[in-house]
Amino acid sequence: MADNTTPILEIEDLNISFFTRIGEIPAVMDFSCTVMPGEAMGLVGESGCGKSTVALGVMRYLGKNGRIVGGKIKFKGRDMAEMSEEELRSLRGSEIAMIYQEPMASLNPAMKIADQLMEVPMLHDGVDRKTAYEMALDIVASVRLPDPERILRSYPHQLSGGQQQRIVIAMALMSKPSLLILDEPTTALDVTVEAGIVELVKELGAKYGTSMLFISHNLGLVLETCDRICVMYSGEAVETGSITDVFDKMRHPYTQALFRSIPLPGADKNTRPLVAIPGNFPLPHERPPGCNFGPRCDYFADGRCNAQDIRMVPIGGDQRHDSRCIRIDEIDWNAPIAAVASAEKAEIGDVVLKIDNLKKYYELSANALFSGGETRVVKANETISFETHEAETVAIVGESGCGKSTLAKVLMGLETATSGTVTIDNQSIEATPIQNRSTKTVSSIQMVFQNPFDTLNPSHLVGSQIVRALEKFKIGRTQKEREERMLELLDLVKLPREFARRMPRQLSGGQKQRVGIARAFAGEPSIVVADEPVSALDVSVQAAVTDLLMEIQRRNKTTMLFISHDLSIVRYLSDRVIVMYLGHIVEQGSTEAVFAPPYHPYTEALLSAVPIADTSVQKKHIVLEGDIPSAVNPPPGCPFQTRCRWKSRVAGNRCETQVPAMQEISPGNWIKCHLATDVLAEMEPVITVDAPPARPPVAKKQTAKKQIAKKPAARQRTAKPQPAVAAGGGQGGAASLSKPAAKKDDRPPRMRKPARPDDLKRISGVGPKLEGVLNELGIYTFGQIAQWKKAERDWVDGYLNFKGRIDRDGWVKQAKALAKRN
Repeated sequence: MADNTTPILEIEDLNISFFTRIGEIPAVMDFSCTVMPGEAMGLVGESGCGKSTVALGVMRYLGKNGRIVGGKIKFKGRDMAEMSEEELRSLRGSEIAMIYQEPMASLNPAMKIADQLMEVPMLHDGVDRKTAYEMALDIVASVRLPDPERILRSYPHQLSGGQQQRIVIAMALMSKPSLLILDEPTTALDVTVEAGIVELVKELGAKYGTSMLFISHNLGLVLETCDRICVMYSGEAVETGSITDVFDKMRHPYTQALFRSIPLPGADKNTRPLVAIPGNFPLPHERPPGCNFGPRCDYFADGRCNAQDIRMVPIGGDQRHDSRCIRIDEIDWNAPIAAVASAEKAEIGDVVLKIDNLKKYYELSANALFSGGETRVVKANETISFETHEAETVAIVGESGCGKSTLAKVLMGLETATSGTVTIDNQSIEATPIQNRSTKTVSSIQMVFQNPFDTLNPSHLVGSQIVRALEKFKIGRTQKEREERMLELLDLVKLPREFARRMPRQLSGGQKQRVGIARAFAGEPSIVVADEPVSALDVSVQAAVTDLLMEIQRRNKTTMLFISHDLSIVRYLSDRVIVMYLGHIVEQGSTEAVFAPPYHPYTEALLSAVPIADTSVQKKHIVLEGDIPSAVNPPPGCPFQTRCRWKSRVAGNRCETQVPAMQEISPGNWIKCHLATDVLAEMEPVITVDAPPARPPVAKKQTAKKQIAKKPAARQRTAKPQPAVAAGGGQGGAASLSKPAAKKDDRPPRMRKPARPDDLKRISGVGPKLEGVLNELGIYTFGQIAQWKKAERDWVDGYLNFKGRIDRDGWVKQAKALAKRN
């Protein structure tokens, strides 16, 4: 049996610096963390905090100017600094594997998938080509890709993004590594694909006993994936502990501030707005003395917090829970969050945009070699119809390829419609390209783009780029008037006026996005199309930019079309939601109606896939199989029928043969689906919020979070209580701990609480989180598990709802051996 007492990865007081022309730049300082066998550690924090640098330090990929200047990294108890280059090369890819954010960074576009997978065991294990092929075939099936033989014959460009990422995961697991490092592995993927990848990683981690270091900025994803979490800020670990300790009992002001800035259930743009972290993230060579977070901290004490280096200290009563704060015992963590000024909801006005039966088709050029000379058509938008009103925020959601951005291009005049009408202020614009539109029409509908880094000219001053927009829109009679208006726009987006004389490279990502917003509002538009405007920003910056958009909208009574795949932010800020799939609108209605049952089956899957950073939230587990079909060759009948789990409830093969009509299931809530009304009525809420765990309220932020994590009254009437179940299992599995206490009188006798506890994590398959669940059930010793019979195993299976993902027979065997040794 493997030794489960020695850490797989042990980082002690790590310091990493980069040496540049301006001198030494400390990137990581005094960083420590431990990853036990079968454990998943989440590493979170803002961009530039040092997460990826830690991972590259473990892999020894720091480049020529990067250097470990202090501390140790131990792998399976051995200091990696003492290993030779040959030993390190042997470790990489075999014992330690890394999965990057962009899958094509790991795939060779000129090699078939089979050759790239077979290369791993042939290189590291010396197996022959035939054996390597069989191993590749097996691992491709393990990552749930259809038709493994066809996949192995394919080149990377012939696979979708989700399929490419699964191949990268397969490649990393080919040699069954002890440690898997995942650096933002799902950031570029759709939320439904992300859910499948996360489920896959958890299952394979349990299957192969792999420990994980999971780097992410998504706290909800870390909650679903990891056992422990380490929060980083400006090169330092500021808090680390188990998921439940850090999420429910946070003990660092930065962790608290992060949770205040994300849209948890119950947050509302008017009555319960998000709280952005004040100030900016410090550059590595501009860190303040003492606490790095001091200048942005609500609890900063001058003369104390900036007088000395702050060290990590343990939190009393918790296991391996530490925080880098000298005021832990002085702060009232139970105090409610300071009241945030609420805003009055803008009054919804008249219709300003009307789209009726819009279609946008692209005709592909005929190719005699590859397509037999036949002309093919991409049906990007199919029968799109909706209206928007003055001061209203309408969110458009769906996977990549559903037609969201194509619709935006038609509205902006970058494309013209194939048929249908688009009317703005009683003027039809669907057939008029942007170059033929009047200045008034162009200025009336503007766009905020996804990536703030690509939307500004790097060679021009910030102020001159806003002034140029004013010139194009003929605003201001003189240059002086336009410059004054430009300064007012900087005031509007809450940027200092001196930023007008700065170059874009001198601004942070959030500041660049504010400049983009200022430029979009320069022409005083009646409609603003915001295409993923915060997805490229850190969560702490997202809150500020989102609330800025809402504040400007309320002031100017602007209509906002908010394109996004993040349903958490959509729920927070939208008045109405439009759900798109393969060019069709499959559901639309008020936010309250769309987020409450009955749902379109696709909406149900989207909601299930959203990671939510709250331990009191329970979700139905729905993972869509397969990829979104091609718009060149869409399926017959309902566009969603190839992935729908409700299709069997429709009689007469209608899903495969007929496109469903829109049906109004409640006033203003429309669904394109064949399901009968009585079947739709059977749907239960995807997301429910449990009562807080049976422990004292702890963190200031947590108190506020629990207060807002209640269903609005409109949804409480239709919500049915969900039984609390575990969300995952096995090593690194994300088992939920917010469960009702088990009834003591129905437990089998061998599960009674013992006198002396053991470290159950020594059993392969029991991580820290799962150990906590077992402890809650009164299971504390190896002896208890060693005596389990079928009744006990079945009872635990029923309670945890893992459905056999963990081999409890194996648990019992290991527990017997450990009980004898103890």
